[in-house]
Amino acid sequence: QAQAGWLQHDFGHLSVFSKSRWNHLVHKFVIGHLKGAPASWWNHLHFQHHAKPNCFRKDPDVNMHPLFFALGKTLSVELGVQKKKFMPYNHQHKYFFIIGPPALVPLYFQWYVFYFAVQRKQWVDLAWMLSFYIRFFLTYLPFLGVKGTLGLHLLVRFIESNWFVWVTQMNHIPMHIDYDKNVDWFSTQLQATCNVHQSLFNDWFSGHLNFQIEHHLFPTMPRHNYWK
Repeated sequence: QAQAGWLQHDFGHLSVFSKSRWNHLVHKFVIGHLKGAPASWWNHLHFQHHAKPNCFRKDPDVNMHPLFFALGKTLSVELGVQKKKFMPYNHQHKYFFIIGPPALVPLYFQWYVFYFAVQRKQWVDLAWMLSFYIRFFLTYLPFLGVKGTLGLHLLVRFIESNWFVWVTQMNHIPMHIDYDKNVDWFSTQLQATCNVHQSLFNDWFSGHLNFQIEHHLFPTMPRHNYWK
């Protein structure tokens, strides 16, 4: 599931086929049938992220501030001045590991993707999503039963969620997070991204998103060329 996530990311950025149409078609298959999520949902969130990375209220990936986490120096100081105590932020480095990586996919994405598809009437995406669940349950029900199949699905989502959050946060959250200051596009991308050391394992584990700077500057570039 994690590797299918990096693969759908490639198709979503139109970086596999030379024709955009083929990328869009296979993107729907990979994220819909192999992962059970709508391509329209990913596009809606991810394009906003690339346009304004780490810009509070414009990048959906940092919308967790200030409900669960105090992100970035500027926003953290602002919360302190306003005396807003949503959560015990001085302990967020401890509870992040409890409510962040384990919970995002199984407890939030799992239901929200269906809400998104139905609310926006993305019926083709919904059909692809349902094909994933039909295939999954037809495959495992005869061997594991209902409880076992549901348990396997939850376990897969739990492991995938930890994997996904570690990769997507380690190359953005350490960087500058603030309101949109209308800085030029190039500078906006650079101040919001950082790279992680290159190695065979890191390349595989992160889907080459350890080259996050290169990815944000050249989002349609095939991932195996980032190192160049």
